[in-house]
Amino acid sequence: MTTPPLRIGLIGAGYIAAWHADALRAVPGVKLTAVCDPNMDLAEGLAAAHGARAFGDLDDLIGAGLCDGVHILTPPDLHHPLALHCLRAGLHVLVEKPVALNAAQTQEIEDAARAANRRFHAGHNFLGLPSYTRLKREIRRGALGRVSGAEIRWCYPFGPLRAGPFGIWPLRDTRNLMLEFGPHLMSLVIDLFGLPEIEHVALSKPVALPGAGTRPQGWRILARAGEVELVLILSLVETADDRSVTIRGSSARARLDLAADTLVIDAENTADLVANPLLRQLSLARQHLVQGSVNAARQLTSFNRKSPYALSFRGLANGIWEPLAQNAPADPRWSGSSAVAVMTALDAVLERVDWPAPVPASPSRKPAPSAMVIGGTGFIGRALTRELVARGSDVRVISRGRQGSFADLPDQVETVSLSLRDTEGLARAMAGIDTVYNLARSTDSSWEDCLQNDVAVAEGIGKAALAAGVRRLVYTGTIASFDMSDPAATITDATPLPDEMDERNLYARSKAECERRLMALHRQSALPLVIARPGIVLGAGGPLQHWGIGRWHGAGAVRLWGNGRNPLPFVLIGDCVDGLIRCAEAEGIEGRAFNLVGPPILSARDYFDAIHDRLGARIRVSGGNLSLMYAADWVKFQLKTRVLGRSGLTRPSRADWLSRAHQSRFDISGARSALGWHPVSDADAFLTNAVDEAGLLGF
Repeated sequence: MTTPPLRIGLIGAGYIAAWHADALRAVPGVKLTAVCDPNMDLAEGLAAAHGARAFGDLDDLIGAGLCDGVHILTPPDLHHPLALHCLRAGLHVLVEKPVALNAAQTQEIEDAARAANRRFHAGHNFLGLPSYTRLKREIRRGALGRVSGAEIRWCYPFGPLRAGPFGIWPLRDTRNLMLEFGPHLMSLVIDLFGLPEIEHVALSKPVALPGAGTRPQGWRILARAGEVELVLILSLVETADDRSVTIRGSSARARLDLAADTLVIDAENTADLVANPLLRQLSLARQHLVQGSVNAARQLTSFNRKSPYALSFRGLANGIWEPLAQNAPADPRWSGSSAVAVMTALDAVLERVDWPAPVPASPSRKPAPSAMVIGGTGFIGRALTRELVARGSDVRVISRGRQGSFADLPDQVETVSLSLRDTEGLARAMAGIDTVYNLARSTDSSWEDCLQNDVAVAEGIGKAALAAGVRRLVYTGTIASFDMSDPAATITDATPLPDEMDERNLYARSKAECERRLMALHRQSALPLVIARPGIVLGAGGPLQHWGIGRWHGAGAVRLWGNGRNPLPFVLIGDCVDGLIRCAEAEGIEGRAFNLVGPPILSARDYFDAIHDRLGARIRVSGGNLSLMYAADWVKFQLKTRVLGRSGLTRPSRADWLSRAHQSRFDISGARSALGWHPVSDADAFLTNAVDEAGLLGF
């Protein structure tokens, strides 16, 4: 008789849900049967990809009787009530980290699990890495000798600290940063050494968040677990990736690289003094070579579906659901008692910090918005909203959540949570609005998704603007929609976008289609439309790792699109925002498009030379052969379509790849005359804004 599979549902369909879904697919005897999210578009998209059923309400999922257990993948402030609800409904639960906001809530979840005779697990995925299993085995067999100390690091850039979005849960409170990243560190400590005693906590490298005070980007924790001295380091600035565990013993030192899934043991040998150092280094080199080759082969043969991060989730899913399917005891790595210990240790860390008293802004009046910014929590949207306020306008910001980046402007800015697919709701929200700025964009992996999540949304916003009778709709397209492959070509505001976009990248193609649909509304229904196409936007609040320049490999290396010697269409954030406002204010320009591109001041190599000269950071830069990149992309396309059977992918084109180097030049005389727009043209003034004052490295 065949044992029926364990039926698992996902509660939350955001970014992390895809990793959980893929991991579940690799676990024998487990089937993903349901996905639940208030955003039905997200739920349906993920559910369809895995043959599951989508739900918009948790009680509906529970009532359907489709699940034996669930993964709770919502924002952390919802973990505790959702876990209790699911356990009391008879479901086993896996809760993403942090499993709750403190140890008391975590203990309550564990108590509820015991009362319901169900299992509660914590989503500490790095405990599932194959190399971590090897590390524990080496410690148990005494290969390191008597362990005296350990250093655990999570040194990895957290871009939202510098570039937003600032309304996400980790940034709403300083404590949330430790709750978000601390479980990675502390789960390793608990599993290896037990509950630690926290001796000292130091915070460093504060960064100012718009309207929300400062947040530390560095945390240093000194602790002790028995006779083992512990140093825990959390660094969120632009740093070389160092997510690692280093353990010192009397016989050897072990270093586990969590990001690469490699374990290297550095031990003495018995050779004489001349050969000893050579053999020691050869041993280290051999370990790196063997493990690097194994990992590369694993990723190549799996088409990158077995990256270290993916393997950590597979280890997590296997370690949790396989014992349950076999009616075996729970793996202690992910047990409820382990989760309680992790949160107890994090509580102790947070108790050691002297927190500054928050100074909330007290509203004195209700905003009277005359402008609406859709996409106001992004880089350009935040700057635009603040500049509008500085020029005397109140602003209504449309956001998926209710948390914005404008807590310091309660009198001038109101944030409205609204689905961009709700055309009628958008029209109601536009009542009394003079100007609507649409900066929204989706990030999709297929053309069908782009049509639904980007093009249809832009068209719906246009129809809402017509229904509400707004005076002007400013839509932000992108210069990436142009064919910029010809170095002899000059692009003006009157240059049309290419007629055929089928073989362009999804972002360029989708934005171009949005423009076409909106221009059709302008011609047919007199939509008061103006299109702005920003260039590569630089300045405070923007990211270091800008993909308009090249393909980044962490914060320290970038492969440029092309040789990097032609001037790029950079524009400062202040000039970009000024251009957008002028697109709203200038008379008689409906139906026109303007390229918001600064004068040709810098090439990509000039930009990185300036970062070195002004900030002391030498980023490793290499030119990219775009023809070879195109060829590699074509091979990947063939493998994905013919071997993996994926559909809806865009066929690569050489012109698309050449366009990434921005080889054509721009003539912005049209924007100068029609808008009176004059972007910064002095190189030193440009670099002061783009580099010196941009906070690119986080401190």
